[in-house]
Amino acid sequence: MDCDVIKLLPDSVANQIAAGEVIQRPASVIKELVENSIDAGATSVQIIIKDAGRTLIQVVDNGCGLSPTDARMAFERHATSKITTAADLYTLHTMGFRGEALPSIAAVAQIEMRTMRRGDAIGTVLCISESKFESQEPCSTVPGTNLMVKNLFFHMPARRKFLKKDSVELSHILHEFERLALVNTNVEFTIIHNDVVLHQLLPGTLKQRITALFGKTIGTQIVPMGTETSIVKISGFVGLPEHARRRNAPQYFFVNGRNMRHPYFHKAVLSCYSELISAEVQPVYFINFEVDPDTIDVNIHPQKHEIKFENEQPIWQILTAAVRQALGRVNAAGAIDFDSEVSPIDLPAFNPDINATMPDIAIDDDYNPFKETNDSHVDNPRSSMVTTPSAIGRRASSSVPQDWDKLYESFERRRSEPTISPDEAEPMVEVRSAITSAPEQPSIISTDDSAPAGSLLLHNRFILVPAREGLMAIDRRRAHIRVLFDQYMQSLSEHPLAAQQLMFPEQLQLSPSQSAILSTVADALQQLGFDLSFLGDNVWALHAAPTLPGNVNPCETLQQILSDIADTGTVNPAAVIKPAALALARASAISSTQSLSPDQVDSLIASLFSATEAAYTPDGLRTFVIIPFEEIEKRF
Repeated sequence: MDCDVIKLLPDSVANQIAAGEVIQRPASVIKELVENSIDAGATSVQIIIKDAGRTLIQVVDNGCGLSPTDARMAFERHATSKITTAADLYTLHTMGFRGEALPSIAAVAQIEMRTMRRGDAIGTVLCISESKFESQEPCSTVPGTNLMVKNLFFHMPARRKFLKKDSVELSHILHEFERLALVNTNVEFTIIHNDVVLHQLLPGTLKQRITALFGKTIGTQIVPMGTETSIVKISGFVGLPEHARRRNAPQYFFVNGRNMRHPYFHKAVLSCYSELISAEVQPVYFINFEVDPDTIDVNIHPQKHEIKFENEQPIWQILTAAVRQALGRVNAAGAIDFDSEVSPIDLPAFNPDINATMPDIAIDDDYNPFKETNDSHVDNPRSSMVTTPSAIGRRASSSVPQDWDKLYESFERRRSEPTISPDEAEPMVEVRSAITSAPEQPSIISTDDSAPAGSLLLHNRFILVPAREGLMAIDRRRAHIRVLFDQYMQSLSEHPLAAQQLMFPEQLQLSPSQSAILSTVADALQQLGFDLSFLGDNVWALHAAPTLPGNVNPCETLQQILSDIADTGTVNPAAVIKPAALALARASAISSTQSLSPDQVDSLIASLFSATEAAYTPDGLRTFVIIPFEEIEKRF
């Protein structure tokens, strides 16, 4: 029996293992190559891609370039010029430092690199395929580096098959491009996809870069914020609460010129908006941290998105104070709501030379607040304000009704009258028939004879029902929305929405990723009723839209569809029907002020548990909760 079973893996296999962590999709390649260009001192970076990076990813920069020996060594594992000792990990000022990016890319693609240093008369060209060096020879080129990555995952069919559609991969590329462009505002960036220039960004300030990437309108939706302490310097922009977005809100953190994702600081920002926006929307922010490199650790994940901070809790408090201060400057917090007409800015300045004059006030010498008056005859208008103990007693006896039962004459009558219209109550079925037909009902509603029968309405909103596991509390409006939504979805699916021409075309300012997706699926959206035309600069005109309820915005519906396409890669007709059905259900559902008869309550419960998703509304809100008996017993 051979005892020597442990063997050293070949470099090609080791590189493919490392590539699985570093290179996940074409966007990962662009991130690594552009970061190398930035570390090389480039002031201009051009990105050329074909077929969303499957066929070609080319990054051209005007950086320092490489010598022929360095060009060969750059593709060896753990070969880097950015650190030399372990202590350098805590004083990093570069994007990369691991020495894994280039060998990982070379393990999953074909590479051709042309590079030359400034001052050299001739450069070098290098060809690599599947971690194998094919050739290296002198060539004529310009100073800098031109690196082409061809046929990504060409020899790994499984990895290539798991790539999403071109529209989805392009969306990831543009999102990564936004991160790189926002953190390097002093660098000129150009990105070209299939010979179409998607972005051409000139050096400028952070706000100029934000408006260039996300449209000019976002410039009026954000306010500057910042503070500087001995621990951290924070700067950037936060969005106004009224411009919070339901989906795809731009949210970016930077630290020392590096992108990062930090859930802890994200919660800190959300806490500042907790009383300003609803839970369904997200604020916009672009926040940059500058800290001592000794106090952070970036060597956590190969992609370097996660960063550990030594002073997380103090930075949390500084961050929340800075965000609240920025929102307070524009009275977003609403804590002190001054009228603009009496703003402190408009108050006259103090002048010591002006003599103060006594205000002219008329005084009634005959007024006596302690003088008793007759309630039936009041000569002085001010005497009506006088209230003696006897007068109070007389007013109380005359104004308060003695027959208390009259106050509740109409209460029982209104309580028993049904207030749901027949059209709203029509889809509800009887509870007993639903119990026998719906398989879910016996497992939820108690059938124990000892259990109390019927239901109880609490705070005119919740329906309390005894259940087998405990006490069930149902939000009756959400339950009604769930029931009506299923009915409208079925009805609209059988009768598709007709397209309606808009009287005035509406303009949509989209992000670059959304605009790129829309250009590829415009024909499919037209079959759903959306007639669109491209105006340039990521602006589209909407000429026609499906016939939607009055409170549904077709532009918001279209942006939601584009977000779904970015996530799934498919144009789903249900993406148009769902917002329409949800809007109709919300408009038709009962309000919190409407009362229900016992029969209507039973019908609503039966219809709810006949639905496919009884526990949640279409927008993810719970329709009911069950309080276990054990929890109730603990209370006693």
